[in-house]
Amino acid sequence: MVIVSSVVSGSPAHKAGIKPCDNLISLNGNEINDALDYYFYAAETSVKAVVKRGDETLTLSIKNRSCGDLGMEFDTFLMDKKRSCRNNCIFCFIDQNPKGMRDTIYFKDDDERLSFFQGSYCTLTNLSQKDIDRIIKMRISPINISVHTMNPELRVSMLRNRFAGEVLKYIKDISDAGLQINAQIVLCKGVNDGAELEYTLTELLKYENIASIAVVPCGLTKHREGLYKLEAFDKDDCDKVITTVESFAAECYEKRGEHLCYCSDEFYLVSGRELPPDGYYDGYPQLDNGVGSLRNHKEEFIYALENTGDCVYNRTIEIITGKAAYSHIRELIDFAKAKFDKLDVSVTAIRNDFYGETVTVSGLVTGGDIINQVKGHKADAFLIPRNMLRADGDLFLDGVSLQTLIKELGAPVYTVEADGADLCKMLTEVYDND
Repeated sequence: MVIVSSVVSGSPAHKAGIKPCDNLISLNGNEINDALDYYFYAAETSVKAVVKRGDETLTLSIKNRSCGDLGMEFDTFLMDKKRSCRNNCIFCFIDQNPKGMRDTIYFKDDDERLSFFQGSYCTLTNLSQKDIDRIIKMRISPINISVHTMNPELRVSMLRNRFAGEVLKYIKDISDAGLQINAQIVLCKGVNDGAELEYTLTELLKYENIASIAVVPCGLTKHREGLYKLEAFDKDDCDKVITTVESFAAECYEKRGEHLCYCSDEFYLVSGRELPPDGYYDGYPQLDNGVGSLRNHKEEFIYALENTGDCVYNRTIEIITGKAAYSHIRELIDFAKAKFDKLDVSVTAIRNDFYGETVTVSGLVTGGDIINQVKGHKADAFLIPRNMLRADGDLFLDGVSLQTLIKELGAPVYTVEADGADLCKMLTEVYDND
């Protein structure tokens, strides 16, 4: 049962007589507990809604010819609280944040519903067989699972949850039901790499409906006091990981026509190996996991550049990025300058003093580090990737606002979307004389 906070005027729910503060008990006889229940059972042309209004229980008929949204609104997106993580993973990045940040930074979610709505990953440790049965009944696919290892005992020790091993059985249930699975392996040096990685890939690929497997390195900050001792992957380590994953990918491609197994870009950057070609990534199923993001970004940029007919040259632009993407962005700027030789663009890689120099991705660059390292630079405009800011687009991780950054740098700061076409556009089109 969930409480209706408001009803959209003119919507099917409004026409049926649903009112704010009604307690929605069921739709077509199915109990409603959260957003998954609501959206799944509302997708009918005719819906019987049972609501409790005060002491009265009412059954209302809703005509929903389009099978779209009924028009009920709720206090939260999920209609209840996010499910917090029950694990205490040895590699958890949230544990590596310094004290004094926003409360939301420290919340650990492990909610399978967000896998459906937002593409996030869940470990399965929050789920019962009833939850799995609901996922199967609703045909939620793909479901994104943080696997890390298929060795039950090792998974228990990595997640520090005594149920972490036994819930691996749910992967078989999900695959056998015909639902697609995107798997994630956060790799920890000396823990689940080497032979353990080979075992995990072997076991996962036994399932017919494994759609993709991303292998990503654990992120390590300088704030690890009292935490499990982990080491960063060096050049040789990354080379070995890539060799292992690509060997499995080649076998998958031969058998299934897709590579299925992919390393995140960071392994390639640290190893010094060239990124795989565009076709290797099979449509980029793990793009949000940093798998193929640089290759995709490059392809998008080059395509947009080839189709750009003119360029405005009236401003000096400085691009601000993390160290990991620096050489990539420099390469793209060289492409642009080869076509537009008067383009005046520089690139600055920010050293991450907030989290430590082992953290090099742009999404973890803070406003304070930018100010400390860029203030005094002369440019007519600065470009930063949008992923440096929280979802609302106004604050960096350290609480510095975009407006503060603009004031400190003394010039406009524009955010650039993750696609290469937007970067090309920002370099060649937006800087006019108005």
